[in-house]
Amino acid sequence: MEPEMEACVSKTVAVIGCIFMTLLYVAILYAPTLILRLPPPSSLKNFLIRRFICAAIASILSLLFSALILPVRSGEASDIFSVYGIRADHIWQVVVFPLFLTSLMYAGSLVLKCLLLVNSWKTDFDNGGEFLFDRIKSITQTFLSYLLSIASNLLAWRNYVVAPLTEELVFRACMIPLLLCGGFKIYTVIFICPIFFSLAHLNHLMEIYRSQNYSLLKASMAVGLQLGYTVVFGWYASFLFVRTGK
Repeated sequence: MEPEMEACVSKTVAVIGCIFMTLLYVAILYAPTLILRLPPPSSLKNFLIRRFICAAIASILSLLFSALILPVRSGEASDIFSVYGIRADHIWQVVVFPLFLTSLMYAGSLVLKCLLLVNSWKTDFDNGGEFLFDRIKSITQTFLSYLLSIASNLLAWRNYVVAPLTEELVFRACMIPLLLCGGFKIYTVIFICPIFFSLAHLNHLMEIYRSQNYSLLKASMAVGLQLGYTVVFGWYASFLFVRTGK
């Protein structure tokens, strides 16, 4: 993305738009019970499916709302999608480089696990255990079984698919272009955009306070740690979005 962008909307409109999308995303999650007065879900599965639908609706509404504000001159779908960073050019660089950069965060634990695995293989081999090929086959089968179990686990779908996809669409793809068009400098956008994302997690304060019988101080500390993490990771994710445009 370009280092500077000409302001197409006012800063006030950009910030109010981000606040509106934040409140919209959270409010829709609670709309079935608080607004529509639907009965509480009868099971965890029904609860998660309801949340999936609400998150999808919130994402679609946010995309439409930001599209109305952003100065997209052409009505072509490709132009609108490119504003949100959804396009196919230079796709392999955008996948490989950020993936490599992100993996550096976990380099220490990955190296440690590899060393433990090699040591385990060496011990088994010295004790007349399985051959290397048999061990690799066993690990591959275990990994595939793990993937199959995840594919049928709704909690895994929430953690690895629905939540990341909808949150990135609303709090990154919709908000960053809007703030940039509002005339904010790039590094200002990188630092303030995740704040909206972290504030969307404040609703967990009362949930933790009530459901886990925490004291207000303990619940605040737990949520505060989560907010701090989401802000720091949000800086990193926003930086990647601005640098790659995807």
